Amino acid sequence: MYPGKKVCFLERVSIVGDWVIVVDDDKANLQLAGTILSRNNIRVTALQSGQALLDYVREKGEPDLILLDINMPGMDGFETLVKYRAQEKEHLLKNSVTRDLTKEEVPVIFLTAAEDEHAETKGLSLGAVDFIKKPFVPEVLLIRVRHMIDLMRLQRDLAKEVAKKTDEIEKLYIHLIQSLADAIDAKDTYTNGHSRRVAEYAREISGRHGYNELQQNEIYIIGLLHDIGKIGVPDAVINNPEKLTEDEFEMIKNHPVLGARILQNIRENPRLMIGAKYHHEKYGGGGYPEGLRGEEIPEEARIIAVADAYDAMTSRRSYRDSLPQETVRSEIEKGKGNQFDPVFAEIMLAMIDEDTDYIMRD
Repeated sequence: MYPGKKVCFLERVSIVGDWVIVVDDDKANLQLAGTILSRNNIRVTALQSGQALLDYVREKGEPDLILLDINMPGMDGFETLVKYRAQEKEHLLKNSVTRDLTKEEVPVIFLTAAEDEHAETKGLSLGAVDFIKKPFVPEVLLIRVRHMIDLMRLQRDLAKEVAKKTDEIEKLYIHLIQSLADAIDAKDTYTNGHSRRVAEYAREISGRHGYNELQQNEIYIIGLLHDIGKIGVPDAVINNPEKLTEDEFEMIKNHPVLGARILQNIRENPRLMIGAKYHHEKYGGGGYPEGLRGEEIPEEARIIAVADAYDAMTSRRSYRDSLPQETVRSEIEKGKGNQFDPVFAEIMLAMIDEDTDYIMRD
């Protein structure tokens, strides 16, 4: 037993990884629970107050299970559970960018000597998973603790497997879309890799603008598919080195509409069609296919538009090499507020200024 200012704890260590914290102001209850569980290869930490639990877990980490007495002086079990869940959430937000799908809340079982339906209802509504009556029946205590630990372990293992499979599916999804984008770009002899570069530039712009990781990944996908409508444009038109005829230009202008028509069939993610349909709209008006202007144009498309124009100028064509960086910068600057959203044009200009060796190109 180790003395503290107002609390004490007793820890019984077993060779097995299961770890239970028991919180009860009655030392006899702590001693009994510790004896029952530690004899069955469960590590036990005994604490005598709710505040001791909060402090201990903050310093030592979270156990597999908490047994928490309801009736304690000062902070009772209900208040302790509320504060513990808040502390859990705060720790998660502080240390994780995105929620770990394999991370579950530590289960809490209330300990009570009273037969009180109201207390049970309140406890369950606060997130407790079970109640154990005192005085303890050794077999019942052990069975309930063991069952709960085994259940949580099963849930964690299942969550890890689901997370693993989800990651595999997401990677396959990305690879399929990248392959589709490469197939579209292959129609144009001089712009292989265009869609991937546009997607990367768009992701970088969105990240600098404040998009979170999930939003950046979404705009990356939108960027990969922005030119999918070109699949319906004849190769001879796409690769024509001469000035396009009026009919040929109309074919080119139709690719956003065709792309949107293709992607709108993906009902699970209707936003995929945004980049395809609107990346040739102009911030000041006069673009196509709908002649939208300003913030009428979806934000993702305004980002794609800057990235697309930048890559068009920095890529080789049948009739010219990539443009000098100063020329590209000048064109982006001139297009602010007219062709491009000025906010995203400024971000693109900053990226250009940082690229002192002009490596951000085809």
